[in-house]
Amino acid sequence: FAALGLMVAAGVGCGVLIGSGGPFLSLVLFLIYLGGMLVVFAYSAALAAEPFPEAWGSRSVMGYVLVYLLGVMLMGGLFWGGWHEGSWAVIDEMKEFSVLRGDVGGVAMMYSFGGMMLVICA
Repeated sequence: FAALGLMVAAGVGCGVLIGSGGPFLSLVLFLIYLGGMLVVFAYSAALAAEPFPEAWGSRSVMGYVLVYLLGVMLMGGLFWGGWHEGSWAVIDEMKEFSVLRGDVGGVAMMYSFGGMMLVICA
């Protein structure tokens, strides 16, 4: 369930970025995250065999799923009303003052500041 939860959280986080006006950054983060972490999850799942596996239909698994979904709905309902109003601003809100669109400037900044990190890591 942890791998599925992390994939859903990555998808929702990238959806929030898309809603805020950053589709390129969202795509880059989603591809990097899923491309890297799913390889790790595949190797982990292949190497870790459970001695007593439980199926989806067993009572304990269904109990865990229901508790998880109840917690997600409770927290979603708690934070649903206007949690993003003051902290997020759409990238293209001030487009009349900008020469470039927000994503284009972000790509240039990623390559300019991230270039030295690429050299260090390679």
